[in-house]
Amino acid sequence: MANLTLVYGMRLLPEGEVTEINDATLKLANGHEAHVTMHVLEGSREQIETQLKQSLDAFFDFYPEI
Repeated sequence: MANLTLVYGMRLLPEGEVTEINDATLKLANGHEAHVTMHVLEGSREQIETQLKQSLDAFFDFYPEI
């Protein structure tokens, strides 16, 4: 398996501040575009960390070949 690139972003804001989230657009080397779905996790630091770890594990479950 070739090396991979994981694209992600994080930012912490006070709860209730976010009113809209849009997909991020990526420009690929072949000239095409791809989209990254943005996700929101809310709660205490411990709750967010737990949810993030579970989400990361679930993400890689989609790609058992890697």
